[in-house]
Amino acid sequence: MEADMPAVTVGVDFGTLSGRALVVAVEDGRELGSAVHEYTHGVLESALPGGGPALPPDWALQVPQDWREVLRLAVPGALAAAGVGAEQVIGVAVDFTSCTVLPTTADGTPLSELPAFAGRPHAYPKLWKHHAAQPEADLIVRLAEERGEPWLGRYGGRVSSEWQYAKALQLLREDPEIYHAADRWIEAADWIVWQLTGAENRNLCTAGYKGLHQDGHYPGADYLASLHPDFAGFTAKLEHPLSPLGAPAGELTKAAAELTGLREGTVVAVGNVDAHVTSAAARALDPGHMLAIMGTSTCHIMNSPVLAEVPGMCGAVRDGVVPGLWGYEAGQSGVGDILAWAVRTALPADHAAEAARRGISPHELLTEKAAAQPVGGHGLVALDWHSGNRSVLVDHHLSGLVVGLTLDTRPEDVYRALIEATAFGTRTIIETFEQAGVPVEDFTAAGGLLKNRFLMQTYSDVLRRPVNVLSSEQGPALGAAIHAAVAAGAYPDLRAASAAMGRIERAVYTPDPARAAAYDLLYAEYRALHDHFGRGGSAVMHRLRALRAAGR
Repeated sequence: MEADMPAVTVGVDFGTLSGRALVVAVEDGRELGSAVHEYTHGVLESALPGGGPALPPDWALQVPQDWREVLRLAVPGALAAAGVGAEQVIGVAVDFTSCTVLPTTADGTPLSELPAFAGRPHAYPKLWKHHAAQPEADLIVRLAEERGEPWLGRYGGRVSSEWQYAKALQLLREDPEIYHAADRWIEAADWIVWQLTGAENRNLCTAGYKGLHQDGHYPGADYLASLHPDFAGFTAKLEHPLSPLGAPAGELTKAAAELTGLREGTVVAVGNVDAHVTSAAARALDPGHMLAIMGTSTCHIMNSPVLAEVPGMCGAVRDGVVPGLWGYEAGQSGVGDILAWAVRTALPADHAAEAARRGISPHELLTEKAAAQPVGGHGLVALDWHSGNRSVLVDHHLSGLVVGLTLDTRPEDVYRALIEATAFGTRTIIETFEQAGVPVEDFTAAGGLLKNRFLMQTYSDVLRRPVNVLSSEQGPALGAAIHAAVAAGAYPDLRAASAAMGRIERAVYTPDPARAAAYDLLYAEYRALHDHFGRGGSAVMHRLRALRAAGR
C-alpha cells in the first residue's frame, strides 16, 4: 500500500431504525467518511409487512433484508464519502443492537423469508425492545431461584424479557411450529457476520450478557425442561464455539464482497453489541470507568477486576468487553424515547408554532424553556419507566409516572421532570454498583443525547460528578472499526487500539454545588416512588397493564 493511501477499517453499526458505515484511519482513528441507510420497514410494532392481524402490545420486530441493504448501500457509500478504495480496507467489523435475535434454518436462512412462515410474527427477528416475553422472564427467574441455579447471581438475580431465553420461551409457548423449525436461534450481530464470511460464528459478548452463558456453560437441560418439556434441548440452537472480541471471524466471501464493494478476503472481526463496542471508542476500558451510551435507551458499561453480584444488572461477564476484566452491563429501557413521547403527546399548538417560527425543533424549544427554571420549580417528580425498568428492577411491566401535576403545569415542566428522572435512574444504577463493592470512578457519556447540553449538565448535577464525553458522534461504528483494526493485526490488542484510535474529552460538564444539593432533595422523592412502585409497595402498574392487555 502506498504511503499516500492510508490503511483504513470499516465499522458498521446496526441501530434501531438505521445502519451506519464509517471509514476510519487505522493510524489515529480519524473518521474519513460515513453513510447511513434508513431501514425500509423500521420497527414492526403494529403489523407485519404483508399486513394481517395487529401485533399484540409490547412487540417489536424487524426485517432481515433491511440489514442486508445497509451492507449494500451504506458500506460503498461510506467508501465513496471517504474517497478511499477497497484496496485500502484491511478489516471490517459490525455491531448490533442486542438482544436482537432471530430464528433461522441450519444454513442461516431467516424463517421469516420462507414463504410458509412469512405471515407468522414469531418467524421474524425480535428487536431488543420486544418486551412481550415478560411472563417468560418472570418464570425463568422464579424457577432459577427455586432450584438455586448458580448463574442467576451473575445477572443481579433477574433475567430481562429482552434476552435470548425469555424470547425463545415465548416463541415455544406461542408458536411451537416455528420454534421446532428453527435450527438456530442467533443474535443479529452473529447472523450478519455469517452473511459476510459464509461461516457461522458466535461472539462471547452476546452469549454472556444475553444468552446466560457463564463459566463455559449455558443453563442445564434439567432446568430448561422445568420451564417447558420441549425447552430441554433449546441450547442446541445456540451452541457453537465462542470467539473472543477483537478476533477475526473469517474473511469476506466473493458474494459479500460484491454486495459491499469491498475486496474478497478482507478480514471480518467477530461481531459485538453496540454499547459494549463503544467502550473502545471512548477509551473507557480501564476498571471503574463507566460509559453511558445515551440514545433511545441507555446502556451502562463498565469493567472491573472484581466479580460481584450487583442487584438488577444485565450481567457480569469475564472478558465481556475487554480481555482480562469482568465486564458489567446495566441500562435504562427508555431515555430518548421518553422525551420523544413527551413531544409527541404533550406539545400544544402554540409551542409547535413557536418552534416552527424560530426554525428550531420542539425538543430545542422545550429544553430552552425547561433550562430557564430553577431546580424543583416545576413541583414535579417522575419515574422513567415508560418502557419498563431494565436496571435495577428488571421489570418491563412497570410504567411511567409523573407526580405533582396541577392546572398550572406546562409542557416544559413535564419535559424537564422526565430529563431529571432519567438522570435519577442513572444515579440509582451507580449507587447500586458502589453498594455492591464495584466503585464507579469515572463517568463518560456517548450517543445522540450529547447534543442536548442542558440534559448533560443535569446529569452532572444529579450525579455530583464530572461527565466526560466521547468526542465522536458515531461511537459504535468507531468502536467497531477499532475492533476491525485489532482483528486485522494492526494492533496487538484492544487496549492499544483504543489508545490510538479512541476519542474522549474529559470533564466537559462539572456539577454546580447549589443545583446538586437541590437535586438531592428531588432524588430522595424519586427513590421513595421507585421503591414503592417497583419493590412491592403497590402493584397498581402491573394491574393496569393486565387490564390494558385484556381490553385489546
